[in-house]
Amino acid sequence: MSPVGAYVLQVKATDADDPTYGNSARVVYSILQGQPYFSIDPKTGVIRTALPNMDREVKEQYQVLIQAKDMGGQLGGLAGTTIVNITLTDVNDNPPRFPKSIFHLKVPESSPIGSAIGRIRAVDPDFGQNAEIEYNIVPGDGGNLFDIVTDEDTQEGVIKLKKPLDFETKKAYTFKVEASNLHIDHRFHSAGPFKDTATVKISVLDIEEPPVFSKPLYTMEVYEDTPVGTIIGAVTAQDLDVGSSAVRYFIDWKSDGDSYFTIDGTEGTIATNELLDRESTAQYNFSIIASKVSNPLLSSKVNILINVLDVNEFPPEISVPYETAVCENAKPGQIIQIVSAADRDLSPAGQQFSFRLSPEAAVKPNFTVRDFRNNTAGIETRRNGYSRRQQELYFLPVVIEDSSYPVQSSTNTMTIRVCRCDSDGTILSCNVEAIFLPVGLSTGALIAILLCIVILLAIVVLYVALRRQKKKDTLMTSKEDIRDNVIHYDDEGGGEEDTQAFDIGALRNPKVIEENKIRRDIKPDSLCLPRQRPPVEDNTDIRDFINQRLQENDVDPTAPPYDSLATYAYEGNGSVADSLSSIDSLTTEADQDYDYLADWGPRFKVLADMFGEEESYNPDKVT
Repeated sequence: MSPVGAYVLQVKATDADDPTYGNSARVVYSILQGQPYFSIDPKTGVIRTALPNMDREVKEQYQVLIQAKDMGGQLGGLAGTTIVNITLTDVNDNPPRFPKSIFHLKVPESSPIGSAIGRIRAVDPDFGQNAEIEYNIVPGDGGNLFDIVTDEDTQEGVIKLKKPLDFETKKAYTFKVEASNLHIDHRFHSAGPFKDTATVKISVLDIEEPPVFSKPLYTMEVYEDTPVGTIIGAVTAQDLDVGSSAVRYFIDWKSDGDSYFTIDGTEGTIATNELLDRESTAQYNFSIIASKVSNPLLSSKVNILINVLDVNEFPPEISVPYETAVCENAKPGQIIQIVSAADRDLSPAGQQFSFRLSPEAAVKPNFTVRDFRNNTAGIETRRNGYSRRQQELYFLPVVIEDSSYPVQSSTNTMTIRVCRCDSDGTILSCNVEAIFLPVGLSTGALIAILLCIVILLAIVVLYVALRRQKKKDTLMTSKEDIRDNVIHYDDEGGGEEDTQAFDIGALRNPKVIEENKIRRDIKPDSLCLPRQRPPVEDNTDIRDFINQRLQENDVDPTAPPYDSLATYAYEGNGSVADSLSSIDSLTTEADQDYDYLADWGPRFKVLADMFGEEESYNPDKVT
């Protein structure tokens, strides 16, 4: 777009001939190729434009062949050539243009807010930043629902959704979009407006949607203790699609785990399912789901907020247990205690409590109640002095009443104790010493009496303990104490032939031992049934027999806790040589043959010599 004669560049050729000699060094410039777009000054070599409004969009580059020729010399004119490449730089001389005047877009009504629903494009033949386009929606039909931004990579206009679409509300939208250059060259304003306008028509597509509730939040109220099954409100949801479907309602139990309420699946009415207690739960928050009968997967949810209203069911009571005291020297009209009340009901703002004496206590009262009209009251004395000797405790019935409907009241009994005080009203003593004052005993005398009683009790306890210890020592040193003692019996048996003193068979065979025989080596405290002992085999060794009896005594629960001696006499049996005892021997030695002793080996050689032939036995030879 440069005008004719615009400077492009200057070329220069050099000639080695002597410039002072004729015209041999004088150079003339000319264009051999590149006309009619450019011209050159033959003397200076300055190249300029030769045509007006050259358009880069038509042709971007040009090659110009330049000739430099000297003016004389014996050889005639000599020439040199060069090629100059000329590139047109772009200017913003073209406005953007839409390829069509109307764009049609189809958008589902379920498209989310902020999503791109379509693209349009205007064309600008310029390059670089001169081709950058800005899109704007002309104020009108779609200005509030749609927005458009420029894609920097493609220079397209991206249409986005600002608000949700609803096919049942509006099915189509029409608006205009303007495309303009972002960078404008003011030298070319005369070329016309550098912008273009197109119409966008958007058709909303119907999508099957879930039911829609009439409110985003439902708030209801119900009085506590309302009978079960009472309807407290209703919710409404509709299917707005073409050919609407019926709606079913149900409670989302994830948010109402205690199931205090129920809902009618067809009508949407909410009723109580349990008795409500405001003092326990003052508010319930849960969700109700509505789904289409034709497509249960399509559902919507709404929150339900139910406030439980209070019913005045509890009477007010004294807030804390008071320990009230009155001085013996109290004067009439003194306030000895300030009391307040509390109500288990969630009292509304401005709840007032009133205080008064009960009717039966209002006749000649020792105390009265002064209501301060600020939900507190004072206990006031009515007598000139009180005596602990006459009466130590007073019981004052106070009636407290609330201001709610229905009115509730309660009678609270306060205990007032008479105490001894100084002249300033400071309590000195409220103990039970006043009971003993009529007999003339002081506090010091009472303490002395109590101390004497304690000393006497200690002496008695010590005496009893010593008597028990002495009795125990006497028992331990008596002849009946058999700890660490061996009891000796001096009875002498009648010899081997005496079978009347004891059963000789008990020594030979442990099986004949009496099973239920009580131990005689200790003094039993009480008669206990003896433990059943296992039978002893015929071939039991004496060591095994003794060990078995030792184990029985160790685990015997009737055994004494001190050391004792238990003796057993058992010879044993099962020997190859039979018994050597004379108990079972024959009546005379002549009847016994001892020759077999010689067959028993060297260990029995001495016995064999002793009981063998008399002539063969020589005591001198026995070693």
